[in-house]
Amino acid sequence: MEYNWILKPQASAEEAAQVQTALGISPVLANLLAQRGITDFEGAKAFFRPDLRQLHNPYLMQDMDKAVERILKAMKLGERILIYGDYDVDGTTSVALMYDYLKDTYPHLVTYIPDRYKEGYGVSYAGIDFAHDNEITLIIALDCGVKAIAQVAYANERGIDFIICDHHTPGDALPNAVAVLDPKRTDCSYPYKELSGCGVGFKLIQALHERMGGDFQTLIPLLDLLAVSIGSDIVPITGENRVLAYFGMQVFNGRQRQAFYQMALQVNKPVFTITDVVFIIGPRINAAGRMEHGRIAVELLTAKDPQAVAALVERINSLNQTRKDLDKNITAAALEQLREEGIEKTAASVVYDPQWSKGVIGIVASRLIENYYKPTIVFTKSGEKLAGSARSVQGFDVYEALDACSDVLEQFGGHKYAAGMTLKPENYTAFKAKFQAVVAATILPEQKVPALEVDAVATLEDFTAKFYRVLQQFGPFGPENMDPLFCVQNLVDTGKSRVVGADKSHLKLDVKNVATGYSIGGIGFKMAEKYALLEKGPVDVIGHLDVNVFRGETTFQLRVLDIKSSAPENLIIKQNQKLTTAI
Repeated sequence: MEYNWILKPQASAEEAAQVQTALGISPVLANLLAQRGITDFEGAKAFFRPDLRQLHNPYLMQDMDKAVERILKAMKLGERILIYGDYDVDGTTSVALMYDYLKDTYPHLVTYIPDRYKEGYGVSYAGIDFAHDNEITLIIALDCGVKAIAQVAYANERGIDFIICDHHTPGDALPNAVAVLDPKRTDCSYPYKELSGCGVGFKLIQALHERMGGDFQTLIPLLDLLAVSIGSDIVPITGENRVLAYFGMQVFNGRQRQAFYQMALQVNKPVFTITDVVFIIGPRINAAGRMEHGRIAVELLTAKDPQAVAALVERINSLNQTRKDLDKNITAAALEQLREEGIEKTAASVVYDPQWSKGVIGIVASRLIENYYKPTIVFTKSGEKLAGSARSVQGFDVYEALDACSDVLEQFGGHKYAAGMTLKPENYTAFKAKFQAVVAATILPEQKVPALEVDAVATLEDFTAKFYRVLQQFGPFGPENMDPLFCVQNLVDTGKSRVVGADKSHLKLDVKNVATGYSIGGIGFKMAEKYALLEKGPVDVIGHLDVNVFRGETTFQLRVLDIKSSAPENLIIKQNQKLTTAI
């Protein structure tokens, strides 16, 4: 796939010089910090040295005092409390977090994860009926509930109170709950708006713990669950999230939780990053809800006995393998369907098969975008209706596109880049035509080509040991604080570059700057076809700076994302919403 290379807005010369002088770092690093809004020593200190004291007062969140008082009342009266969460990673880690905290001081707890196929996303009537049948009078809903107006009213009629901990954007009205904790409420003055669902649950724990006179340090062992939630739910790694992820990954790598200890052992990786969590831990936890039931994930995350954990890890691994097999087979079938329908003539990819697993259609939608870079929806049969999962391309708001088609949908929800929907089978053809038309009329030319966003232009001489040490302190990396992507220009093959891998699909680079003689290695996965460019002459390379350890020797290398023959027009910048060549 061909990419546009987009150079992010660079810091002004004055800003970069100010940072460089204050910190004694290279111009490239100074530019990277200024891009992140860090322009002085104190800002850099706060960024490079995350501190738990940087966390905000939980009582700044609207309704926090009400939530704490209701839980204390339940504890005093001996009420049964149901801890309810969604079936994905954010939801299951939220339930595990709340249960782990409360169980040491309060015994009357029940956990509940809705069945993905029978109940669907969010607060379900079946879950409320379960609470009523089991004499539960308080439900703490995590990572869901902010739009559950009818469900909360249904619970109130049955004498059940709700505390909602959510991070999704509310609708025009809020549920009639005892407390609705959501920093995205328009009337909420909480300073940080991008917490995960598990993060909102943690703020409730922090407030409750403070009210009961507890020491914050005793909450630190819970932060591994929070780090997994932050990474897997793809929330910004900025502000409070970055602090929580930083300390959460320290707890994770301390292997105090049996689940993470044994899962890490199986992949033989001594130290995990947030990226490792996203690609190794997250999919395994998600596989429980996709393939069987999310409660398996909660059992795993809260289990303490090593033998029980080992059995659950094996079960989750098996479910994940099943998920991968389904993903592969359904993706192949969907690609064939697109080719038969003439995908090259359409603005979007929309496919349907009643036999496809509802648990993997979102993953399949992402896979289709990797092949055909277009807004994509994958449908399957779910009861009497069709269920669809949408994924979008950079810059295109698929939620707005669905809103324009709402007259032929039963319901829909989500955000700019991912959404879900249901419709009646007889409306599928009409919806497909309307969605295609909406996308064709609104998508911009630059949104039709995948882009790689470059943080800075660098030279091989920039990549010193000190440079790398400072760069590592930019982490944890994630949305809005990504691992910097560098463009290095005018490099030539040293003669040692080669195609590698059992299937000869990867490219092992060895390139140098002719003028200075500096060289660097690199690895480009699934990039063997780019080898021909090295034979033609100078190339421009974009990639992340990394280290390679081989036979005890550590050297710098680039994790290469793309290669082009050297040319001034390779790198473009966006000015006033227009793309222009960067010379």
